[in-house]
Order: sequence, then C-alpha cells, then structure tokens
Amino acid sequence: MKNDIIEVKVKGIIPTSRGCAVFLGNDEKTFTIYVDHSVGQAIAMFIQDTPKERPLTHDLIASIFVGLGVHVNYIVVNELKSNTYFARLMLQQENELGKKIIEIDARPSDCIALALQQKCPIYCAREVFDEVEDMTEVLKQMNESAQKGEDLFNLGEEGGEDEEGGEGGKEDKPPPPKGKK
Repeated sequence: MKNDIIEVKVKGIIPTSRGCAVFLGNDEKTFTIYVDHSVGQAIAMFIQDTPKERPLTHDLIASIFVGLGVHVNYIVVNELKSNTYFARLMLQQENELGKKIIEIDARPSDCIALALQQKCPIYCAREVFDEVEDMTEVLKQMNESAQKGEDLFNLGEEGGEDEEGGEGGKEDKPPPPKGKK
C-alpha cells in the first residue's frame, strides 16, 4: 500500500467566490480541492489552532470518537470521478474487546478538517495524484502575494460565500484538466 499512496500536507487555503480552495501537496506537486466556506474556515482554524467559543461539528465528532475509544489513523483522498474527489477516513477503535480498524467514506473536506484537528497524516492515492493538475506555480504566486500582507490561511469574515447545499456535490471538485473542456 505504501507505493499506492503519497503523503501530502495542506499548503494553503484561500477564499473563492463559491467557498474555499484548499491546496494539498508535497515537494513534487500541489493540487486544489474546493470546499464550502464553513469547512474551509474550520480547516483554517485547525491549522492556526484558533480557539473557538463553542465546539464546531468537527469538535463534536472528535468528542464522540473519544467517548467510543476511536482515533483517526490517517485519511486518504482516494478517488477522482466526474471532477469530484472522494476520500476515506481510516479509524482505529480500541476497547476491552480488542482493536478494530474502521474505514469510512467521507467528503475530503471533512477528512482534511479531522486530520488537521487530530494531527494525523493526509495521503493521496497515487492514481489521483498523477491525474490532477499541478498548481505549484499558482500557489507560489499566491505566497508571493501573501508576503505583501495577505494570509493564505486567514479567511476572516470576508472569505467566499457559503455554498447552498454544500454537500450537494458542488464541492471537492478540481479545476478541469489542461486541454479539456
């Protein structure tokens, strides 16, 4: 399995007109997953360890995991189909009955938020990584803008708009591949 997945990190997050663009990658390549604004804000808060007045949905999930003796091992962005990313949340439950590995299908945006919150690795399937467009230069240009006072992880209140029906398949979509329409 080690050859089939590649470790990636969140390299940046910026607001867009329809949500947020999350840049994932490593030294070889960077790609973008688009998420709704609320999850994008949660991801930014976990990156910055921002204190919250009240628990967010991902905090609730973490509390449930603790109560059930479950922890997040890692997440994998494992598929790209019809311009929509898919991911798997890899959990481990340990209790008096023993150890159990649990694999759950989930939105990449939620998986990324939980991985950052739980400080566990983020992986991408080699097949997906090879297919996505390299956005390294775009991120480099944005980082240069960030040096002029913009913060790639600070979405603030003026970030993009919330998507209506954020789970309705409009998020987690990559830009179209070069040369295809």
